[in-house]
Amino acid sequence: MKFVCLHDKQEIEQFLKRNILLHIYSIGDLDHFFWPYTIWYGLKTNDNLSAVALLYCGQELPILLALSENYDAIAELLRSISHLLPPRFYAHLSPGLEGVLSDTHQFVSHGEHYKMALHDKGKIANFDCSGVFPLTTVELEEIEAFYQDSYPGNWFDPRMLATQQYFGIRIGGQLVSAGGIHVYSSQYSVAALGNIATHPAHRRRGYGKAVSARICQSVSKAVNHIGLNVKADNHNAITCYERLGFEIIATYGEFMVHRKSEK
Repeated sequence: MKFVCLHDKQEIEQFLKRNILLHIYSIGDLDHFFWPYTIWYGLKTNDNLSAVALLYCGQELPILLALSENYDAIAELLRSISHLLPPRFYAHLSPGLEGVLSDTHQFVSHGEHYKMALHDKGKIANFDCSGVFPLTTVELEEIEAFYQDSYPGNWFDPRMLATQQYFGIRIGGQLVSAGGIHVYSSQYSVAALGNIATHPAHRRRGYGKAVSARICQSVSKAVNHIGLNVKADNHNAITCYERLGFEIIATYGEFMVHRKSEK
């Protein structure tokens, strides 16, 4: 076995599509919109890929995605690339993988999370989204202020507004609910919902559900596979997504990671 840096999109895609729903985020990052911000690592056995990890550098804090049903292979890959990882990064890891780097890195858990995928598109097809409107770069300042109040510490990237897959609800002229995507690629037929939030004063009125349904209606015109990540203890959100036709397909952990010698 040996680890390699990967540069062939087709090779990466063929491997990731063995489990499309687990790897929706990584597959989406193959799109030219995201590709320049990616570093890909693979573990090869007899010239065949057995594990792939992605380091996404499109934001100030890099994000490592290391997800696999083959624990031994992804663990070996992480051990092989540990010296190449940045001093500080955020990580999405399949269960137990944090222990692989525990000698060299310190992990702060951000909790168990679920990956969910839209299995029943019929539930969103006729959902009433008449009060939901598209968000554009014109509303950027308003959107950033909304997230600061409603979802501090979120992963909103203003570049994503260019995908035209962000939507919101206004009440009395105030933006009270918004959401969009983390990744979106019509080329690779995948989308991942993200940054869905409702102002605390307007929660439990179905606004987040309506925004989520509108995003799904929009992206489903161009993609076949729609997913999202949600914290495992966010029971209200999970129930909302299940009512829209999503199902839990995998469990993983999110961590803030520091190299011990660098902290």
